[in-house]
Amino acid sequence: MEENSEPVLPYSFVSNHEGFLGTIKICTQDFVVTEIDINGQLVTKANDGSPPGQLHKGSEKCHNPKRPRIEVNTLSSLEPGSEKATTIQCGTDQGKDDKSELLQSDSFDLSIILGPSVSEELELFTTALRLEGKAPVRDDNDGDGAKTGNGHLSLGTFTDKTQRASVHRAVRHNYPFLMTVTNQAEILVKEDSDFKKLSSLVSEEECEDFFRFIDAKVSGSTFTFKPDASKEHRTSVHHFLSGRFGKLVETKSFTNQNGSAITVRLRERGRPNKKRPATDAEGEDITYTGFTLRKENLETLEVISYMAAALGVLPSHFTYAGIKDKRAITYQNMVVKNMSPPQLKEKASEFEPRGISLSHIRAASEPLHLGRLQGNHFDLVVRELRLHRSRLHGDLEKLVNEAVENAKLRGFVNYYGPQRFGSAQSIQADRVGLALFKENMEAAIKLFFTPDDEDDLPNKAKRHFLNTGNAKESLALMPGYKARERLMLRALHRYGAGPEGSAHAWLSLPHGMRVFYLHAYCSRVWNDAAAHRLRTLGAEPAQGDLVWAAAGETAEAGTPTQIHVVTAAEAEEGVFSLEQVVLPMPGNTVRYPENLLGQWYWERLAQDGLGSCRFRVPALKLNVPGCYRPLLARAHNLTHTLLTHHREEEEEEDTRARADDDDGQSKQTHTPSLSLSFDLDASCYATVFLREVMRCDL
Repeated sequence: MEENSEPVLPYSFVSNHEGFLGTIKICTQDFVVTEIDINGQLVTKANDGSPPGQLHKGSEKCHNPKRPRIEVNTLSSLEPGSEKATTIQCGTDQGKDDKSELLQSDSFDLSIILGPSVSEELELFTTALRLEGKAPVRDDNDGDGAKTGNGHLSLGTFTDKTQRASVHRAVRHNYPFLMTVTNQAEILVKEDSDFKKLSSLVSEEECEDFFRFIDAKVSGSTFTFKPDASKEHRTSVHHFLSGRFGKLVETKSFTNQNGSAITVRLRERGRPNKKRPATDAEGEDITYTGFTLRKENLETLEVISYMAAALGVLPSHFTYAGIKDKRAITYQNMVVKNMSPPQLKEKASEFEPRGISLSHIRAASEPLHLGRLQGNHFDLVVRELRLHRSRLHGDLEKLVNEAVENAKLRGFVNYYGPQRFGSAQSIQADRVGLALFKENMEAAIKLFFTPDDEDDLPNKAKRHFLNTGNAKESLALMPGYKARERLMLRALHRYGAGPEGSAHAWLSLPHGMRVFYLHAYCSRVWNDAAAHRLRTLGAEPAQGDLVWAAAGETAEAGTPTQIHVVTAAEAEEGVFSLEQVVLPMPGNTVRYPENLLGQWYWERLAQDGLGSCRFRVPALKLNVPGCYRPLLARAHNLTHTLLTHHREEEEEEDTRARADDDDGQSKQTHTPSLSLSFDLDASCYATVFLREVMRCDL
């Protein structure tokens, strides 16, 4: 967090203390976030009984934040020719232990499970099936375990039953139109005639989703086809499903405002094969399992994608109250659908090598909903405290204490934090969201795959895609842990990179991932609106401002029961405080301030090309109703401790000392650190609070 001599900050501060400089997130242990549930309880506590982020003397050493992240068991994360690359020979026992680990770590990634050569042979086999209508016939063995003949492809021999199960599941997930068959220990694939018949009755996309639903084998789960106006056609679909899958599923047509549609329900194990009464169609029992997720240096959505693949469920089956920081250790509640507590406990240990730990696994009665939390508890450490460069001398301890007390007293402007938009070096998520609002899918894809300045594998894959447009080759380069990128590249390879293919790519992401980018754009508008409001209308409620009609409402929980517009008389008499003022997040259900700020909103949206925007993207099944967010926020239960400790690495000390000498400051042998503990309401950002305390941009 370096500062220029006289910076021009884009956003406003509430307090007027001097502040200080420091460094946050040197390591993930410096930034610990614990969710506070709807009942006001921490979802978990540290094992030793102390606050998770407490800075203890003698245990302050952190891992180097610049050390490259090592992906365990991910072949594609290694450069070609790397000495550490592991070659897996399909069809033999060579490398069996390594392959077993790979099968567990990337359940649906065929390039890892089968190896690059066999995976490519399988892709060529499926391409020939789809384009020519028949499998290529070639009885030679290609040397890597794959051979074709008589409409089949052999993937090799797998002596371990768990490995075979993983191969079957992964192939069917990636290619639902294929059938996998085990001949002793050899796995063969061929075209699935049932898929071919069903795809003649419904769309191919529906057919693929249906076969994935069947393969998941989650008892009691349901699948609904698109509405169909033809009763005769629906009857044909019913007859096919009952004739082929009658022992597994039961079907029924339902009518709603969109028309009649067929819903398929997977029978519960042991349930007799008989027709259900119509009254049983609604309110079926669904299994929900709640758990506390601990993750380190991972995005919430990245964790969900990985867990969904490993558990064999859809990412949309995971629900959560809020997305947590990536560069941190975070604890949060989650609920997964169609997964029992014993099933989840059995798999939990497999996630730990990825920095994912599950605890408090228990039965739940319903999914979680966004915003269903009171807030978050933070235990943070700000290291390398120092004065602003404009001040050569001063009592740092006094400045720190004054800053914390001021922020405690006056609060802070409730901006969305930088993590809402992405890293400073990459294309900001709000720009992707703006392109999606304009329904320019191709432009959004290009923005999504725009690399930053790093030269790691993900950025190499992105550059390759933008330079060549070859999604297949880019997918081969993209590491397995980049779940979103790999999902989109697979769809682009299958459907092409044109407008329709780009839309398919976005639809390949779960709903929560898609809508994230739209919300990022709306958050950017809100931030700019808040800064404009404070600059032009001052620090008191003004006529035309919006306020809560009743105290105690929470903006992020949804649209309040009533929004009140401040009158001229109320503004004159000071009826409301600035803490009661709310600003709208753009959407199709909100009202805007009835003053200059309201005019600013319309001008800003028009400037971005959204003057007539309905805040819906039908092609991506997205709708943004909008909400209201308080202009100011406060930290609760705030405590702080100023600590001084020795530098731990002589090389780092020498480097920093030379830099200090260059700045005309005296060489220091100790660097103070600030330990902070506090609670924030839901959707408030600790980095924004720290910005107010330190009075510098982070």
